[in-house]
Amino acid sequence: MSFFADVGKIIANNWDLLLKGVGNTMLIALVGTIAGLVIGLLIGILRTTPFSKNPVLYWIHKIANALCSVYIEIFRGTPMMVQAMVIYWGYAYASGGNTLPLIPSGIIIVSINTGAYMSEIVRGGIISIDKGQFEGAQAIGMTHIQTMFHVVIPQVIRNILPSVSNEFIINIKDTSVLNVIGVAELYYYAGVIKKFNLQIFQTYFVVCVW
Repeated sequence: MSFFADVGKIIANNWDLLLKGVGNTMLIALVGTIAGLVIGLLIGILRTTPFSKNPVLYWIHKIANALCSVYIEIFRGTPMMVQAMVIYWGYAYASGGNTLPLIPSGIIIVSINTGAYMSEIVRGGIISIDKGQFEGAQAIGMTHIQTMFHVVIPQVIRNILPSVSNEFIINIKDTSVLNVIGVAELYYYAGVIKKFNLQIFQTYFVVCVW
């Protein structure tokens, strides 16, 4: 009974910090997921667009594809914790010691990380659309861009919604790693609370339930 009494006391005494942590966690996860989806849509469309016959446009497209591939491999192949450190302190290094505000930094980091995963999800969704729909759209005079936005993307969004919601859930949990740069989300506030009450297990139990 004393354990649950301690848990109740932690919630009663620190509900304002816990709610702040939950609010920041949800803000970063939600905005980061939406921004990541936008990034993913743009890259997914770029990587599935046919190459132009114009030599200049062909090479621009080729280079853009290569850069997107590098971005995807780096951000899917490294931990978000490392990415957070490199982006946050890299900006400070490049700007002569100036740092970005923490919550916007967290959103940027989560967005860039999510965009790498979303781009492959979107690309897979576009590839899964029957080629006959592309041919039908071309037959009635639609350009590739019109085909993508009026025919293909609405179907892709519907098909990838389970994956998008899965990324959102992952991002809610992954915000905890942003504590390495001092972002005040739920895990960060748990660290503050346990320093005062010295009840480590009870405090993190509350965070786990949240």
